[in-house]
Amino acid sequence: MDRVFLDANVLFSAAYAPENCFLELWQRKGIRLLSSEYAVQEVKRNLTSDACLKRLKRLAAIMEIGPGYAAGLPPEAPAIANLPEKDQPILVAAINARATHLLTGDRRHFGEFYGRRIGGVLIQSPGQYLHNKSRRRKGV
Repeated sequence: MDRVFLDANVLFSAAYAPENCFLELWQRKGIRLLSSEYAVQEVKRNLTSDACLKRLKRLAAIMEIGPGYAAGLPPEAPAIANLPEKDQPILVAAINARATHLLTGDRRHFGEFYGRRIGGVLIQSPGQYLHNKSRRRKGV
């Protein structure tokens, strides 16, 4: 079973638009969705409507939300030092949660890591992950 950690921007998109394609993640079998309190709080700060906040609450209720991360970088992931300080907690939390995947739409900061494993976590965009999952289901 994939343990898929969602960055704040993926959570935001899913909560913001009721017809968002990322909602497919919550419907897929064989996926355990994870995130951190750090990411959830970031989304809450950026959502403006009560309807969006209610959607976020519903989505988060069926996820495993970790407490965040311990200060400092894990020794097995020195590459995250290249990430901006505000993004480091996301990757550290994914590593600490023993996620198999980190899904983020933040190409600006995580793009150079797409397709790479850091600390055992494969970093992908949500579209890459869903595309690869569909191909595996079809046996391609």
